[in-house]
Amino acid sequence: MKYLVYLIVYPFLWCISMLPFPLLYLFSDFVYIVLYQIIGYRKKTVRENLSLALPHLSNKERLIIEKKFYHHLCDMFLEMIKTMNISKEEICKRYVFKNFEVYADLEKKQKSIAIMCAHYASYEWVMSMNYFTTFKSFGIYKQIKNPYFDKLIHTIRSRFNAHLITTKETIPIISNNCRNKTLSVYGFASDQSPKENCAYHWAKFMGIEVPVHTGAEMLSKKYDMNIIFLRTKKVKRGYYEATMEVLSENAKKVPNYEITDQFLKLVEQQIYETPEYYLWTHKRWKHKR
Repeated sequence: MKYLVYLIVYPFLWCISMLPFPLLYLFSDFVYIVLYQIIGYRKKTVRENLSLALPHLSNKERLIIEKKFYHHLCDMFLEMIKTMNISKEEICKRYVFKNFEVYADLEKKQKSIAIMCAHYASYEWVMSMNYFTTFKSFGIYKQIKNPYFDKLIHTIRSRFNAHLITTKETIPIISNNCRNKTLSVYGFASDQSPKENCAYHWAKFMGIEVPVHTGAEMLSKKYDMNIIFLRTKKVKRGYYEATMEVLSENAKKVPNYEITDQFLKLVEQQIYETPEYYLWTHKRWKHKR
């Protein structure tokens, strides 16, 4: 059955990936009507999250953000499909690194690097940075239940020299790379909610105390990695700019959880500046104090 679903859906995805961007975004407008106005995909979760995170705004202001968010969500989903066939020139024109020298300087220090980012703006096109890196690149992700679609995601990422690893594979692979002196860069999307029974640290995020992922910080301490925060800004439809900020070059000497807390504050800044580009469909505040 899973293979049958894949066979039915794949040609549709491929056709979408071949659309020129003007038609892609025209189709996105149609998807928005279906997803938001007809289906109402996770609309209750989005409204609860916006109410919790942005209580200082009026209902009308949050509704405007909600609608803008769903427009962006549809764009981002179709942009992700577009990566099946997008050229290097096109993606590098649309996702621009403004201060890549920050990353390049850390590579010269000959230590592996952890990149912490949020589910904000375009976190899918971040992989285009692998065109410019010399370290081996790994992206940590949640495995898709359908193995055929999971393989497709791996195939797409391999076009950008990126290797996907599941959370269960992360520690063994980092350990093995460290043992073999394989300099690597690891991407951590660390802003979502961990399981409550796996939480080692609670912190305030958007004014609410929640459990937070600490893996990027703790693995950086254990394996002596430099840490970067990657901030993505949506310039206009289909165009993004990324900037990098060093969080630590000696994580072992930083008190536990200080780097994680700093990361959360930077993510908050992004959200307060332009909240419609955050991934509000996830139940980020399902565990809270």
